[in-house]
Amino acid sequence: MSKDNANPTVYSIADEVAAGRSKSKVWQRMANKEEDVDTMDSEDALDLEVIDSEEVFDLIRNINDPEHPLTLEQLNVAQLRHITVDHSKSSVSVVFTPTIPHCSMATLIGLCIRVQLLRCLPQRFKVDINVEAGTHQSEKSVNKQLNDKERVAAAMENAHLIEVVNQCLSTYH
Repeated sequence: MSKDNANPTVYSIADEVAAGRSKSKVWQRMANKEEDVDTMDSEDALDLEVIDSEEVFDLIRNINDPEHPLTLEQLNVAQLRHITVDHSKSSVSVVFTPTIPHCSMATLIGLCIRVQLLRCLPQRFKVDINVEAGTHQSEKSVNKQLNDKERVAAAMENAHLIEVVNQCLSTYH
């Protein structure tokens, strides 16, 4: 099978990622998921934690691209400047940038971002995932699919799709 973008541009990543450091309790919870849940902070404590854009970025930056052995950060698909957290509305918005305008993996990448955030963030957060305006030929269709709860739920009932998503998220093992 040929790749949509056989030779993507690779960007340098922030030093804190290279050193494996992160300040987020939410990220630490995912990174240490083999740890007994009883030894971690309670869900109530995580709900009260003020989560910022950097912490959300920590959660998605190391997601593997479905086509390449690179992360979303290395491909500049996920960028800190495109993440917004609004505590007054309990919402998180992530805008991602596909590497090419006809990327067939855009919906899968967005689904991986959504699943990662739904698994990691307190349930009070509404998560919106969108393709950056003007960067994909099917932007409206992809955005509609990624933000439709029923479509996302149906996608996550597909065993093969769950396996692919889990592979993309496997950097947390």
